[in-house]
Amino acid sequence: MGMNSTNVRSKKRLGQHFLINQGAIETICGAALASSAPAILEIGPGRGALTGRLLGDGRPLVAVELDADACRLLTERFGGSPNFTLLQGDAATAELPAGPFCIVGNLPYNAATAILTRFLLGAVLWGRMVLMFQLEVGQKLLGRPGEKAYGPLSVLAQSVADVGTLLKLVPGSFNPPPKVDSIVLLFEPKPAAPPPSERRALLSLLHAAFAHRRKTLANNLSPYLTEAQIALVCAAANVSPKSRAEEVPPAAWVGMARLVSAHRGCP
Repeated sequence: MGMNSTNVRSKKRLGQHFLINQGAIETICGAALASSAPAILEIGPGRGALTGRLLGDGRPLVAVELDADACRLLTERFGGSPNFTLLQGDAATAELPAGPFCIVGNLPYNAATAILTRFLLGAVLWGRMVLMFQLEVGQKLLGRPGEKAYGPLSVLAQSVADVGTLLKLVPGSFNPPPKVDSIVLLFEPKPAAPPPSERRALLSLLHAAFAHRRKTLANNLSPYLTEAQIALVCAAANVSPKSRAEEVPPAAWVGMARLVSAHRGCP
């Protein structure tokens, strides 16, 4: 069945935009297959634009797809491959094998952040991720301290991984074309990343600290910590309580989260 198969129609409610740019498909698959991970986890395969090339490598491939119509087409096309496993469900919540995987996919726009956050928090083991986002989300992931795009997602991603740009794609690379540009990012695990057991606490701290971007850390953290605890945590991370969350670099946030966990509930 050809790549331009219209057996599966794009569903707006699922945020589907099928990749049809052949050069981009080859670049994404090449980056994924360069990983030494023993298996591949593909998120949102849709009509299978990446799946055939990924399967050709011979490694076990687990594909997670929410759309029943797409699942029927994928089963028709790839069900005969011994290394292909299809899970119908939402990658943000579905039960997944433990890995380790190379994770690859054109993430549905309306669920991309939830899916990525799950992987960054350690839902499965991964050795590399090659993931596509709408450009605005990609800019948040690449955001640097002091930039408007810098926020909780930037800090979590950059604390866990080295994040770089693989490709930028214009709307015409997809069918149907989205209204925005897209970006493919490459995530490599940081050897010194905080363990998964600490990442949820880090994310909770970030959501609290960034809740009101124009307020200081002291103001945003006051519902969760005493003034003395805030002073202690900030001093240990060499950060002023009067600074704003967007001024604090990722490494300092990791240290602060560890201290906050230790001091929550202390007198």
